[in-house]
Amino acid sequence: MGTTVERTQVGIVGAGPAGLFLAHMLHRQGIASVIVESRTREEIEGTIRAGVLEQWTVDLMNAMGLGDRMMREGHFHSGITLRFDRRSHHIDMAGLTGGKRVTVYAQHEVIKDLVAARLADGGDIRFGVSGTSLHGLDGDRPSIRYRRTPDGPEEELRCDFIAGCDGFHGPSRQAIPAALRTEYQKIYPFGWLGILCNAPPSHHELIYASHERGFSLLSTRSPEVQRLYIQCDPTDDIANWSDDRIWAELHTRLETVEGWSLKEGPIFQKGIIAMRSFVCDTMRHGRLFLAGDAAHIVPPTGAKGLNLAVADVLVLARALDAFYREGRSDGLDGYSATALRRIWKAERFSWYMTTMLHRTEEETPFERRIRQAELDYVTSSRAAATALAENYVGLAFD
Repeated sequence: MGTTVERTQVGIVGAGPAGLFLAHMLHRQGIASVIVESRTREEIEGTIRAGVLEQWTVDLMNAMGLGDRMMREGHFHSGITLRFDRRSHHIDMAGLTGGKRVTVYAQHEVIKDLVAARLADGGDIRFGVSGTSLHGLDGDRPSIRYRRTPDGPEEELRCDFIAGCDGFHGPSRQAIPAALRTEYQKIYPFGWLGILCNAPPSHHELIYASHERGFSLLSTRSPEVQRLYIQCDPTDDIANWSDDRIWAELHTRLETVEGWSLKEGPIFQKGIIAMRSFVCDTMRHGRLFLAGDAAHIVPPTGAKGLNLAVADVLVLARALDAFYREGRSDGLDGYSATALRRIWKAERFSWYMTTMLHRTEEETPFERRIRQAELDYVTSSRAAATALAENYVGLAFD
């Protein structure tokens, strides 16, 4: 039996935020697309990940008709709290940025909304495929080959363009010859132990706490579910962390002299994640364009991951629209450079927040005092606080 061959305009590898947002944008422009995804729908919708949406991302979702549930269930934050030396310092993001704010709405909830809307529009998402590979990227008819089941026949999807939105471990980035891409990476010597617990909110906004024992973060998932993190050894075994030990660390690192108290509840999920910064340059090879985690990763301290993915595909969708409507290729030719300008600014901010708030075993007394001075400066200078707020709520989109 021969290989089944199909045709579409844009083939999208990966049904994460980048791939799904791109498919929606292309649909609105009248451009056909097909998404192939190695995981099942249940897997991508059930992978619990935090999400902080920048103001422009929220505005975009609403403009695209995708934001109804987000507006009902999301948590809208006008500021964040930086806590150090057992005292809290509020950063009034809305006041510093002309009313902009962020929305805490989990990434897997965004994915649920995007998948449901795409399928309701008749979109083609092929879940659970295997053996995905990319071919003919240097020509004008690239293709994606895959199997719908591990032992099923190979199928081929021929495209005008391919968007590699398949994450750090997917095949898209590896399809760019190693000699043609430069990869930048920083591995941090710490990770985050994250928990989900059934408890009422302890605070009305996110708390970023720097403590001599390490960083901690408090975030609200819903009125009944809270998300908290503590800095830890990324190679540690989660079995070493009993619930009692976790709560003891959280109380210690989040304690204040202001009469605030942390509310506890049953922990129903916990795990340890490593942290790194990563950028791939170039994000284009022939008819292949990388987007999202396939091209870059940021530590979660700056709350940039999902927003960067959406920014990538907004640039790409505009370039594809210009190509199909006007025959222009300048947007496609400049895609990598345009996307990377924003990416490096987000990488800088994420690195800044991470290094300012975390301490390491290798930290010298001088470096510790510099960190403390930075915290003092950003909470006492309107100019410094404005720069933090401007980056946190999202830089203006060209």
